Amino acid sequence: MLAVNCDTMPTVQINTAFNVGLDFEVAPFHKRLVAYLIDFALLALYLLSMKHLFYEEFNLDTEKSTGIDILIISLPMLFYSLLTELLLNGQTIGKKIMKIRVISLEGGEPTFGQFILRWITKFFEWPFLFGYIYASSIALFMYAMYTGFFGVAVVIAILVTKKSQRLGDLAAGTVVVDAKSFMSVNDTIFIPINSSNYKPVFPEVMRLSDNDINTIKTVLTQARKHHNHDICMRIEYKIKDVLKIESRLSSTDFLEKLLEDYNYLATKE
Repeated sequence: MLAVNCDTMPTVQINTAFNVGLDFEVAPFHKRLVAYLIDFALLALYLLSMKHLFYEEFNLDTEKSTGIDILIISLPMLFYSLLTELLLNGQTIGKKIMKIRVISLEGGEPTFGQFILRWITKFFEWPFLFGYIYASSIALFMYAMYTGFFGVAVVIAILVTKKSQRLGDLAAGTVVVDAKSFMSVNDTIFIPINSSNYKPVFPEVMRLSDNDINTIKTVLTQARKHHNHDICMRIEYKIKDVLKIESRLSSTDFLEKLLEDYNYLATKE
């Protein structure tokens, strides 16, 4: 197993499709905290705005409007983190601003089930999400105490676990990393090609999957960043063995050519 070192930041090793381990920088605690505060502020702003709209502008009866409150205010807040992480490739709005992302320890983006597990384990945040508690200042104070208590437990888990995982990450098999060191398939495999006179050299590349291509691009990116081209040679040998092809190009040039051929041929299908 070969790993790419990512400077001095704590790292987590993710196994790739070519059985080559890549190290991704674990998201610093301060970034996670600020991302959480951003998301919390957005939810609080949504809660207060909708309360003002319904009960002050529209003059709805508080006691008779619980169903509307739950449907229009509470449910969107309840599913906020789950839906944003699903739609934004492992990022809430706060995580996107802070450039951190949730990934699977099995490699790549988490599955739907992993996102569900992470979301369920945020149970201590749910009283806030049910916005009708705001009708009572005492309930709001109790929520703040309740959330603060469990928040301390989350902080402790992040600080003491080897991969800076909270309990939800441990249960789901996920970890939060610096987005600069991880790119999804959609972020990485596209390369603009001038198709008017382009001639592919390795058509066999189409036997590789999108995940394989994503791995190649990620390896190239990290090799350039850390000046470690030995990993390119390892990937080169594995690909040549799988596809039964030969090339006199350097390892880096060979992998770049594979990416170009893949992008060209994929647009022709």
